[in-house]
Amino acid sequence: MIYYKDGAKMMRPVLTREEYLALRGSNKQQAILKAVREGDVKQKNRLTQMNYSCLPNEDGTLKGSTRMSTTVGMDIDHIEAEQMQPLRESILQKADELGLLMLETSARKAGYHLVFKRRPELTQEENLKWASELLQVAYDEGAKDITRVFFTTTADEENLLFLKDEIFTNEELKVKAAIEREKSEACFNYPECEQARPKVKSEKSKLPPDNSQVATDSKLSTLNSQLYPKEYHGVPYAKIVEAWLGNKKVKEGDRHRTSLYLADHLRYITENDAGLIENILCETPFVQEIIKERDENVAQTVKSAQGYDFYKNIPKKMREALKAAGVTDDDGDVIEEPAEEAEDDNSSFFTLHSSFKKLPQGVRDSIDAVGHNLAMPVVTAICPCIGTLATGVSLDVHGQKRGLNLISYIAGDFASGKGSIDPVVNAWMGEVQVLDKMYQMQEDEWRAKKQAARNKKEQPEEPKLPVRCLTLNNTVAKLAERLANTEGKHAFSFTPEADTVAQKWKSTMSDFSVMLRQSYDGSRYDREAKSADAVNVHIDKLLWNVCMCGTPDALYRVVTNYTDGFQSRIAIARTPDNTFAPLEDKPNVLTPRQTERIQQIAHLLPLMQGEVVLPKLEARGREWLEKIRLETMKNDDRVKARERIRTCVTTQRMVCCLMLCRVAEQLIQKHGYNGAEQQLKTHPNLWKEMLLKAQTQQLLDIYDVLADYLIETALYFFRDRIENAFMSRDYAGSRDRHRMGKNDSIFERLDVEFAFEHAMQHSIAVKGASVSRNTVHQMLKNWKKQGLVVQTEAGRYRKVESLECRV
Repeated sequence: MIYYKDGAKMMRPVLTREEYLALRGSNKQQAILKAVREGDVKQKNRLTQMNYSCLPNEDGTLKGSTRMSTTVGMDIDHIEAEQMQPLRESILQKADELGLLMLETSARKAGYHLVFKRRPELTQEENLKWASELLQVAYDEGAKDITRVFFTTTADEENLLFLKDEIFTNEELKVKAAIEREKSEACFNYPECEQARPKVKSEKSKLPPDNSQVATDSKLSTLNSQLYPKEYHGVPYAKIVEAWLGNKKVKEGDRHRTSLYLADHLRYITENDAGLIENILCETPFVQEIIKERDENVAQTVKSAQGYDFYKNIPKKMREALKAAGVTDDDGDVIEEPAEEAEDDNSSFFTLHSSFKKLPQGVRDSIDAVGHNLAMPVVTAICPCIGTLATGVSLDVHGQKRGLNLISYIAGDFASGKGSIDPVVNAWMGEVQVLDKMYQMQEDEWRAKKQAARNKKEQPEEPKLPVRCLTLNNTVAKLAERLANTEGKHAFSFTPEADTVAQKWKSTMSDFSVMLRQSYDGSRYDREAKSADAVNVHIDKLLWNVCMCGTPDALYRVVTNYTDGFQSRIAIARTPDNTFAPLEDKPNVLTPRQTERIQQIAHLLPLMQGEVVLPKLEARGREWLEKIRLETMKNDDRVKARERIRTCVTTQRMVCCLMLCRVAEQLIQKHGYNGAEQQLKTHPNLWKEMLLKAQTQQLLDIYDVLADYLIETALYFFRDRIENAFMSRDYAGSRDRHRMGKNDSIFERLDVEFAFEHAMQHSIAVKGASVSRNTVHQMLKNWKKQGLVVQTEAGRYRKVESLECRV
């Protein structure tokens, strides 16, 4: 395998079949090859490079080479498409005679790379001529020297056509290479290769003293920092990390998530070297604090980050850090953002920092069906479906047990991809929809009988059928009647056009809002009418999950009141801006296999019945809630402070939905689909035990991503409208407000020691001239109570050095 050290091309041996396949099968390798074959030829140089021909060279171009390789690599290029298959068959037929060890398609599928046993009595070029005559095909004249490398493809069967273990048989080389590898500055610690690495503990004592010291501190769990490069393109990694952090102090509650986020981005400038990433993290001040205080395993953080998908371009945040740190590319140009890349919004944050391949079955398939750019919108859309299906599950959030009641809105401009979510929602609700069709047929039969007996004294009795998928283009009375007949189970409504709601409920929008607010809380709903023939409804617990898709302006027609709490109960996602995105060659569509996997999970969810307490999820929610509380209090941001409360509840319910899917997935993997259903029926509490274990670090980390996304999206659409509503004369306690960043808060503006007048001045600067002295006195009183400041004898105030605040 080829790597670069101090600008020079170096080689190291690949020792086992497992390691070889892992290098070819990495997420990065697959993503780059896909880009090359889609026309981005420049990406070819980023593919893993292999050299199969090596021997001492007289001109000294292969320094350190001491033995002749037992193999020869041959490049057969520029093959016509119709000749590819016959040539492949011919090579495989003559595999034994040739001594074939490996055969792969080239990066652009225009030829083959093959490796065969070297005939030591022949020169490099003579070996190639011998093989060329045997196969009756010309070899690439430009690839006959021993330093030529092949740009490797992937481990898929369509790319790696033949591989023989004999290519890895040099045992002497394996042992020596394993020793050297311990001290190599370019040690590629791919997680897939860990089990394949030879253990040569007895040989470690032979290493030179300056390279043999392995860090003994178990907290660091990494090789001595001297074994790793300190710079990237001549710029210290420490300087790049500093630019990435933006010279901001990482708060205690954000340390773990930030370290995971940083580890993910470091992969793009370290060749995904786990040891190097770990070493950089361990030299980062805020990570050192984690290590000291929590005995954190940094290696596990790196391993988690390496599980994330690897994308073609360096993430925007890391590119900005490289630019700020003065990093230049090989031509000396400052690294710039690719012009064709879309705006980096919250949806891309979720894409980068949630390992889709590790998300549960059903959820992962839903994302694959719409594409990763729509990951957040589709997750936000399917969680109300999951909550509806798991209608018997009640989650304890802050001591209150409620069902998984969820309302979501997917906001996006026309042609932004919202329509691809429709079939995914239908796949989740397919089984319920089949039952509903049966009930609707019975209703149609009743209507026919009623029509036939319209002049008769005896009329057929109207059936009370538990239809659960309810249309929104209905009257308040009919919808309330439907909700009363669901037999205590969740009803579900989905509309691909939110204007259906705005138009149908235009004169009764307040009724719609009240019903949805009560359904979110699972509270009692009553509707009485004077007429005996009118609909009278009494529901102990209104259970109704709703998902709407529409444009942003339709959202404002659905949510018309900004102080009644309806808005804060809606989980809002927005589609990314695809205005200038090129049309994909193969757009993402929901496949039959994905539908089947979704419906397997959907079938098992209704079998889960009971109340659950998830202590780790509750603790994570409280930690996030407290973080936002302190942040908003420093800037007296009452809108965000109030928004956080229901955002926390909504996010806990959504993550619980993901965990339930994980439980169903694990049962299917262990017992099969039919066996999983039987297990849930015969062991009714099994799912609860498994759900407690499903509170993994990976799913708990998703809580922070979801919560941050939901609150920022809600404020993106509604902050100004909420502030204006609070400032209205019709709303008591209104005050002038302005949008300010958390790092430009009143608290942060003030000096360490300040007087009341200083606080008054900065409050006016941030919030406007309408701020009163009583308002500032109350703010300072809150700060004192929280322990953010203390009052001195001179009547001034001083910030507390430690921000460890009293609860």
